[in-house]
This record gives sequence, C-alpha cells and structure tokens, in this order.
Amino acid sequence: MRVDIWSDVVCPFCYIAKKRLEAAAEESGVELEVFWHSYQLDADAPARLEISNTERLAQKYGRSIEEVEDMQRNIAEMAKAEGIDFNWQKANSGNTLNAHRLIHLAQSKGLGSEAEEAFFYSYMTQGLAIGERETLEDVASRIGLNPVEVDDLLDSDEFADFVKYDEEVARDQLKITGVPFFVFEQRIALAGAQPKEVFKQVMDKAAELPELAPTPVCNDESCETPEK
Repeated sequence: MRVDIWSDVVCPFCYIAKKRLEAAAEESGVELEVFWHSYQLDADAPARLEISNTERLAQKYGRSIEEVEDMQRNIAEMAKAEGIDFNWQKANSGNTLNAHRLIHLAQSKGLGSEAEEAFFYSYMTQGLAIGERETLEDVASRIGLNPVEVDDLLDSDEFADFVKYDEEVARDQLKITGVPFFVFEQRIALAGAQPKEVFKQVMDKAAELPELAPTPVCNDESCETPEK
C-alpha cells in the first residue's frame, strides 16, 4: 500500500506516528510503500541553536519554561509507549533543510525510511545537532550512503528543489499546516500521530474505497509551523 508522508525530523509526533503506522501495518499484514516528503517546521532556523530546545519552544508557543517542560515530559511518555527514548533535555534542534535533502538522496536508493529513522533517532534519542554537517555525515554513513555522494550533495544545492516542491504541494494543494500528514493510496488523508487503531481503519478504507480526492480524516497531536 502506498503511503505518502510529510514530516520533519525534529517533530517528535512524526516519530511516534511512524512507529504506530508500522505497527498497524504489521498487525494488519499490509506491506507499505512509503514515500517521504519534506516539511520544515522552521525553515529560517540556524544550523545550531544557541538556546536550549525548551527555551526555543517556550518562545515559539508563548509559554513558560515550566509549561514546556511538562509538555515535553508528556510527549516523552507517549514516545516511550512506542519504544522511543525521547531525551528531550538533550534535543538540539536546528535547520533541517540538509537533512531533508539527504532523505531525498536516500529515498532515490530505496533507503528513505532508514534515513528518516536514523535522523529521528539522532535528534530525539542521541541529542545530536540535527543541522550540523557532522551529524548529517554520521546519519548518511549509518544507513550506507556513499560518502562521496554525500559530500557532493552537502557542497551543492542538490535535491533542494525536491524539498521546495514537497513544501509547495503541502501548502498549496493539501493545505497542510502541521505534521505528520499522511495520504494513503493517494485517496485518503490523515493528519497527526493517531492511535494505531485509527491507522488500521484508514488502511482498510484505502484498500476498499474507490478513488477519492484526499480529504483529512482528523487533525490533532501534530507539530505546528511557527507564526510568521
């Protein structure tokens, strides 16, 4: 079953949703053909932030440090239930453009899901600076990408147009305002880190219904884009 997914590698809900989708597919006996699409939550972010991720989120959402810490703890508990060790205290956010470009390179070689998983793990569990070249090269090496190709990509604008196109589709056609966002068999859309049972229900509908225009089923538990 084809599933198109818009996500950002610094979105914990995207990682949670990935695990739930995979578990739902395994339990339902559905083989997934996943196409990953780029969505930058903060396209203007520097490669490495000079403040903590907690401070960044407090500024973004206009909340206190204490409120953000509580929010992060709750997300960490949600992640733990899916087998994810979310070390939010160490999270080192930053610009994700190069990560998305590397994901497109990986996807061209059939390694898109491996790249997503490696970036999620690097950011949320290891606390690596997601926008820095050392992290990008580490992830690429981990999933078996050719280091020469990786260097060439990082020294150029290769795949930047792919990232731009994904984001234009998200904004102009699908009206996406946050991630994760899924489109099953190019027919049914689903937003947010939904429970595993919801993924199962949507996959059943995608397999049975005639061709439909993508229409969101629901929209909660998702990361939001910052206000401009």
